[in-house]
Amino acid sequence: MHPPIPCRRQIGARGPTLSTIGLGLAALGRPGYLTLGHDQDVGEDRSVGAMRRNTWRVLDEAVRLGINYFDVARSYGRAEEFIGGWIDERRPGDIVVGSKWGYVYTADWEVDADTHEVKIHTVENLERQVGTSRAILDGHLDLYQIHSATVDSGVLDDGRILDRLADLRDAGLLIGASTSGDRQPDTIRRMLEIERGGRRLFSAVQATWNLLEPSAGPALADAADAGLAVIVKEGVANGRLTQRNADLATRLEPHVAGWAIDAVAIAAALSQPWATVVLSGAATIEHLRSNVDAVRVPPAIVDGLPDLAESPAAYWGHRSRMAWR
Repeated sequence: MHPPIPCRRQIGARGPTLSTIGLGLAALGRPGYLTLGHDQDVGEDRSVGAMRRNTWRVLDEAVRLGINYFDVARSYGRAEEFIGGWIDERRPGDIVVGSKWGYVYTADWEVDADTHEVKIHTVENLERQVGTSRAILDGHLDLYQIHSATVDSGVLDDGRILDRLADLRDAGLLIGASTSGDRQPDTIRRMLEIERGGRRLFSAVQATWNLLEPSAGPALADAADAGLAVIVKEGVANGRLTQRNADLATRLEPHVAGWAIDAVAIAAALSQPWATVVLSGAATIEHLRSNVDAVRVPPAIVDGLPDLAESPAAYWGHRSRMAWR
């Protein structure tokens, strides 16, 4: 029996309270993803109907476990559609939904597509995608984020985009951004500089932090100190911090005292004082339950882990070479 997942912080001064563990639907909303073993999780039937049914089962279990934050994106295949239909049917109550704009899903439900998503950080794409997300989620969109902002992309220096995001903020949406790449700290600190209407534009930042790639930690601490909610993604490094990574599992076995490696990895993220919510990217009920076990992992286990950190360049280079399954 899992204990209820505790709530930690609000988004913004008067925003909703988030469960410490959230659920990201990147691996649930489309048949192909780059997580190790995703092909095993999805199974042979990758039809829209089969994946919708599986997503609803995982969402039902997430609510039962105490999860109230759910993270989707326009590029996550049919993730918005799946959770929107689930909300309409289940009426789950006090949940918080975050979505993202900036990537366009291009795989057309094909696992072997040459390109699965394309980044388009233009104000025109923002207008298209926010309209679509609002229509699909039908009043259940709470947090709207730039998808994979980087300092190099220029999205954080585009006045038209920032002004439009400020309009959305003033109309009631909370605004955030997710970050990626080996310059995450620079991106996060640039976010903290951006104001519109005499106040900070962003209420939340979503960033990759895990035992292999912890370099964003100091910048995320700055974000938390500035009042932003911090959403941790890729806590298990797209499956590299799970039992499926045999070499790492063997290395960690003496240190985890029988706990699942994914639970320990998520516990490590939860232990960061700046973390508001850590996302599970589970595609099955079994993996979700294992991830949620993180709330029971003793702190001494996390404190006793060896240093696994790679250089940011090495980590992101490895990630870019992972196959879509």
